[in-house]
Amino acid sequence: MSTEIKAPTFPESVADGSIATWHKQVGEAVSRDEPLVDIETDKVVLEVVAPADGVLKEIIKNEGDTVLSDEVVAVFEEGAAGEAPKAESAPEAAQAPAASEDLKISPAARKALEEKGIDASAVKGTGKGGLITKEDVMNYQAPAAKPAAAAPAPAAEVDVPAGERVEKRVAMTRLRKRIAERLLEASQTTAMLTTFNEVNMKPVMELRKQYKDLFEKSHNGTRLGFMGFFVKAACEALKRFPAVNASIDGDDIVYHGYQDVGVAVSTDKGLVVPVLRDADHMSLAKIEDKVRDFGLRARDGKLGIEDMTGGTFTITNGGVFGSLLSTPILNPPQTAILGMHKIQERPMAVNGQVEVLPMMYLALSYDHRLIDGKDAVQFLVTIKDLIEDPARILLEV
Repeated sequence: MSTEIKAPTFPESVADGSIATWHKQVGEAVSRDEPLVDIETDKVVLEVVAPADGVLKEIIKNEGDTVLSDEVVAVFEEGAAGEAPKAESAPEAAQAPAASEDLKISPAARKALEEKGIDASAVKGTGKGGLITKEDVMNYQAPAAKPAAAAPAPAAEVDVPAGERVEKRVAMTRLRKRIAERLLEASQTTAMLTTFNEVNMKPVMELRKQYKDLFEKSHNGTRLGFMGFFVKAACEALKRFPAVNASIDGDDIVYHGYQDVGVAVSTDKGLVVPVLRDADHMSLAKIEDKVRDFGLRARDGKLGIEDMTGGTFTITNGGVFGSLLSTPILNPPQTAILGMHKIQERPMAVNGQVEVLPMMYLALSYDHRLIDGKDAVQFLVTIKDLIEDPARILLEV
């Protein structure tokens, strides 16, 4: 029985998507719930799986093609598991050089092979099950060095460039294009300004050192990090300065009576911002567990659009990559974003004495159309005070 494989139903904010990768080819046997194709939107990569055991009968949309919500991308033959006869003829093929039709080649890769005139058997596939992808073809370089090594010519007669000037042109992914649009929109449509401060991380670091083992044991392996403290401090500061938690909608100011804090997560495809819903009601353990879950799912491309929708405030931590100081860009329609940075020991004056303390620079970028400099500075000072005396976070003072 033939079944149409359709693209997922996209939310209203997503107009269309594009075929990123076909994990299976026509005639290939597929098990139930096995990934068939990845569809990339401007927010997330959506995975379409097989509805049952069977064979992929026809691919309608090739890699790179644009697809609409619920559009048919392939035809699936349910229960026809025997259509993979090429594997049974492997003994004969093993005695002869592998023919290109015996190889697993994505449609986009096959087209690139034809355009470049490259023998498919010479390209090593890095995809699932040895699948040759378009990127494998683009990265392929004919082995020209071996003949030269076998019969080396005098150096005076060979014009060898000092270094290869290799260029590679790759189409920008939908996610990367959307990120670029959002960043450009933020810089062009907001009156963005950044204020800085520094925070002594010694109290939090000592608290973490004292309780991290007990914390991990008490909360089923959840580790105590720094993000939980900053999220809790930000929630308390947002309650005191509602404008920082607000957004601009046309000529209206929307004040949010809740704190949905977005946490920027870096992935191979770009930066995404999953949201901690009602973060002010979450415990430190819950925050740390959710942030870790976001990181793992973002790495595996498992974040859903609902995970990244909304948010009233954002925290980004460039310190994990070694950034000492930066000016984060707003995440519209939010009006503020907090930037954390690298913890670095510096000599500081404390009560007339010089002490070496673990210090972190904090940056708050804000939309000056809504937030005055006084409120922005006091908001950042509030976070600094709470982090330097973490007991105040628990006491909400």
